[in-house]
Amino acid sequence: MTSHAPAQCCTIGVKHEGTPTGKMEMVEETETYIAHPSSPHPSVAILIIPDVIGHRFVNAQLIADQFAANGYLTYMPDVFFGDPISLNRPADFDFPSWAKNHGVERTEPLIKKFVKHLRETVGAQRIGAVGYCFGAKYVVRELGAKGVDVGYTAHPSFVDAEELKSIKGPLSIAAAETDSIFPADKRHESEAILKEVGQPYQINLYSGVEHGFAVRGDMQKKDVKFGKEQAFYQAVQWFDTYLKE
Repeated sequence: MTSHAPAQCCTIGVKHEGTPTGKMEMVEETETYIAHPSSPHPSVAILIIPDVIGHRFVNAQLIADQFAANGYLTYMPDVFFGDPISLNRPADFDFPSWAKNHGVERTEPLIKKFVKHLRETVGAQRIGAVGYCFGAKYVVRELGAKGVDVGYTAHPSFVDAEELKSIKGPLSIAAAETDSIFPADKRHESEAILKEVGQPYQINLYSGVEHGFAVRGDMQKKDVKFGKEQAFYQAVQWFDTYLKE
């Protein structure tokens, strides 16, 4: 495994300030946050697979809005079927039991349904996938299945080495200096795999930040604010380079 399974650090963080501008709609019988760009890139869309806090988390919605502000039609579905984990959950929360209800066999069909919807109903010829923590696994799996064309992940979890070896498109990773889920040894293992795979790849390491910084970091802290903002710019530049054609 190139990243460990999620742990308590996957739900700890800070709610960010701001008012989301996207809309909640029902898509494929699933509640979905959609952010529409004013000047969209033609035939291109982004699918965000959020961390365990889910699609209703204002921080995630603000990120979707920012992708739209950069010209990308952005969809973020409820991949937890109405059962996300609350921010800063109690220490005694039974995460293993929760995780059993949100494994690949339940989550992946929904992801594939949305990829198909974006291609066949929305008309996206190229799709970029964004995965934070929990969502990273499905970005990697869809890159392997050629469901999406380009991927970006931040502080990934649950990604297996064989999944990473199978990718067939460009992948960018934003990593935290302090991360028990994606520690240095797993990061180095991922680097070796990606070099061998031969697809375009990028791994940026941000100092002074912890797991979850790209979504739930404390923006009052200079290092965290810088890392969070730069990790987003990293994603946009990656999609501008490899998704738009």
